[in-house]
Amino acid sequence: MTMPRSRAGVWLPRLAWAALAYNVLVILWGAVVRITGAGAGCGDHWPLCNGVVVPQSPALHTVIEFSHRLTSGASGMLALGLIALAFLTTPKGHAARLGTVLTFVLILAEGLVGGAQVLLGLTAKSTNPARGFVQGVHLVNTFLLLGSLLLTALWASGRPVLRLRNQGRTLGLIGAGLGLTLLLSMAGAVTALGDLLFVPAPGTPIDTVKRDFGTTATLIENLRVIHPMLAILASAYLVWMAGALRRLRPSPEVNRWGTLLMVSIGLQVLAGVINVGLKAPGWMQVTHLLLGCIMWLVTVRLSYEALTALRRVFLTGRAEAAA
Repeated sequence: MTMPRSRAGVWLPRLAWAALAYNVLVILWGAVVRITGAGAGCGDHWPLCNGVVVPQSPALHTVIEFSHRLTSGASGMLALGLIALAFLTTPKGHAARLGTVLTFVLILAEGLVGGAQVLLGLTAKSTNPARGFVQGVHLVNTFLLLGSLLLTALWASGRPVLRLRNQGRTLGLIGAGLGLTLLLSMAGAVTALGDLLFVPAPGTPIDTVKRDFGTTATLIENLRVIHPMLAILASAYLVWMAGALRRLRPSPEVNRWGTLLMVSIGLQVLAGVINVGLKAPGWMQVTHLLLGCIMWLVTVRLSYEALTALRRVFLTGRAEAAA
């Protein structure tokens, strides 16, 4: 499956890669909205801001929240542009078409989850346990969106479509790795919320854990400890998975992305330790989220290379047999 080399066709992979990078920036800006407490900057109105389309003489929190809505809306416009280009430049049944449509659906879901947070009052200083759940779902959807954009960019660049049948043990390893990473992201969203609403206790992290299980602690505080524990388990599994995929699907691409996954895990673990040690300052939370996005994308790319390596080996074998 290759892209037609028309002028419009050349722009499809470029726009797809640009949309992926842009959405990472939108995600990071969303974290800034949360950290600054600007989530209620437009009141309890959505999609309007304080009951109007464009706020007049807005306060700083309103500017931050409204700008996030504008950048999120631009993501939707980019997704529509991708759909138009994909259907214009690719043949019927091309995987890039599916990728662009799935991307747009996930962007819509992203907006709906964000809108639900606003309408339900799960913003600013709200300690409602439902806020942790919704925020976790929000981040999982965000990661699925990034994964969809990555696959769309690969398919738009002429890379082969995924085949899930006859993958054997490889598919199970990858499914567990991706699922565990998404679960880790959900727990991370709850922990980040806890760090925002309940500043870590003075002293060591153990002091914070003791307070989180005190008689007056909330559910969000109780759940804060799950993320670092799950991070140890997930990191160990992903490192093992990378090694296993190298053996099951030996190829330069699998080796390269397996190594990059191990590096990204190391950086993410280091960032997590620093984040805990510094008691979760805002800039460190944004850095931790950025590394989390990178680690997720590397995991998806490794999974893609492993699942398409079998097809490459098969085609190479047929070519050698014909020669």
